[in-house]
Amino acid sequence: MRFPLVVKPGWLPIVCCLLALLLVICGNGVAFSASHTAMTKAPPSQQIYRYGEVVSDISTFDPAVATDAPSIEAITMVFTGLVQLDNHLQVQPQLAQSYAVSPDRLSYTFHLRPHLRFSDGTPLTANDVAYSIDRALSPAIANISGVTQTYLGLIKGAKERIHGTIPTVIDDGVKVLDSQTVQINISAPASYFLQALTYPTSYVVEKSVIDKWGSKWTEHLSDNDGQGGNGPFKVRSYNHSTGIVFVPNPNYYGPQPQLQRVDFDFYKLPETAYAAYLAGQIDIMKAVPAGKVAQVSALPHHQYIRVPALTIDYLAMNYLYKPFDNVHIRQAFDVAINKDVIAKSIFKGTRTATCHIVPDGMPGYNPHLQCPAGATTRGDAKLAQKLFQQGLREEHLTLATLPPIKITYQSNAPDLTNAITTMRQAWREILGVNVQGEVIDFVQMLQAEAQTLCTQSNPARCLNQGLQMWAAAWGADYPDPQDWISLQFGVGAPNNQSNYGQNVSAHAAVQQAVQQAMPKADIEPSQHMRMTMYHQLEQKLVNDVAWMSYDQRATSTVLKPYVVGQTFNAVGLVPPNDWGKIYIAAH
Repeated sequence: MRFPLVVKPGWLPIVCCLLALLLVICGNGVAFSASHTAMTKAPPSQQIYRYGEVVSDISTFDPAVATDAPSIEAITMVFTGLVQLDNHLQVQPQLAQSYAVSPDRLSYTFHLRPHLRFSDGTPLTANDVAYSIDRALSPAIANISGVTQTYLGLIKGAKERIHGTIPTVIDDGVKVLDSQTVQINISAPASYFLQALTYPTSYVVEKSVIDKWGSKWTEHLSDNDGQGGNGPFKVRSYNHSTGIVFVPNPNYYGPQPQLQRVDFDFYKLPETAYAAYLAGQIDIMKAVPAGKVAQVSALPHHQYIRVPALTIDYLAMNYLYKPFDNVHIRQAFDVAINKDVIAKSIFKGTRTATCHIVPDGMPGYNPHLQCPAGATTRGDAKLAQKLFQQGLREEHLTLATLPPIKITYQSNAPDLTNAITTMRQAWREILGVNVQGEVIDFVQMLQAEAQTLCTQSNPARCLNQGLQMWAAAWGADYPDPQDWISLQFGVGAPNNQSNYGQNVSAHAAVQQAVQQAMPKADIEPSQHMRMTMYHQLEQKLVNDVAWMSYDQRATSTVLKPYVVGQTFNAVGLVPPNDWGKIYIAAH
């Protein structure tokens, strides 16, 4: 999913209380939990948990169209799906009590938990599951989000439903066997289908609320004392300027939250949120400015925690803009950067310099991957100059005739601004290129990225369309390298906003050959072979600078010591049932 470049990685707030720290390694996930002794729970009136959210607003409350971390953070408080990830990044039944997979791996049968209800008390049945998935695949919703095909495209008839050539996938791709049982049929075996199903696109929503309010239904989640959802919390109020207030959902099927209220308070700048934390106005702040790390490390009672995260920060270069249609020029821009210096001097060691697309900690991580042109994360000025001159010759360009270059990045991210400034200085001093900067709001950035993707059958019609070069970040949706390879660069992938393979460059045919190999890796039944195939694909993407990755994040969080019982992991996932363990201690 897309991340604001100042907000923590992962789906939900990564929080914990650190009187003692326990590291648990299980499967592919790394989970941390806190152990407390002699912590008396505060009275109900004090069970208020206050988040400092470094974002001006969420972009949507609709699970079917969510693409960014702040929105998903709020959504997963209120909505749940058939399956979700646990703290070790393993798929577990959620609304489903159990599920079974057919021998041919084409049918998944889910048995719902008994007596499920929406937050307003309305019964939740298999028909609601089928409606929610079919709604997400409808042209009206799919065209808004651009992610429905990404996460639900394996369902039989999904493509036809998205394009409006069939009226529904119900009774074919999704079958209601009885009120408690739903079957999902997919078009081809895929090892990652259940992982993809944990993404919010498939979460269950309340049809009667949508029927009544239409496209404005999420503005009415607080009506009738909270409606529309089925998660551990419901919405008491939502102010687009100040934040969201959540209260427990008494109809939740899992453990009831001990917290009586959770506030998401919006802050446009991390410095403002940090000041609010020090003033005791919020209990957690999840995007500590790098310049404050030394200070927060000295706070008493272990209030600071840093955890590696499955999020990569990168620069994207639109292959439909000159000079970024040339591989050697892209490599030159990459190799000119000393990523080690940026990680150490700007991010104060809170991030790790990288050339990878698949982050360390993910299945399919390749420890032997090489940076573009055989360089290292330290960069190589002489090699960068050589590659740049080669690219200019191939394009019949000189510095004087080089087209103007502009990099766009998020406006409320001071550390990012410093990193971009450092990169621009390197490009100017090493390559002789003066790159202009443009700053915009995070929501505007999401919109601009979506408009950069070329959907024309003839890519020449998209020349110079949308962003030229921009800073972005991607965090794991689920623990499978398909989320980082096919989902980002495959044929028709909505996230392929660099237009890899969808361009008119001299190497487009080579890129298309790489794309054609991606579906084979996606469906390969042997996990060892799958990982090997993804390793090979990633190396080709890195050689071609499909992304200019420059760091892997770690979460820098401060948390008041009276917040008890939360567990966190590398993707920042808080499983819905875990909210029942969290409380505020007397302080």
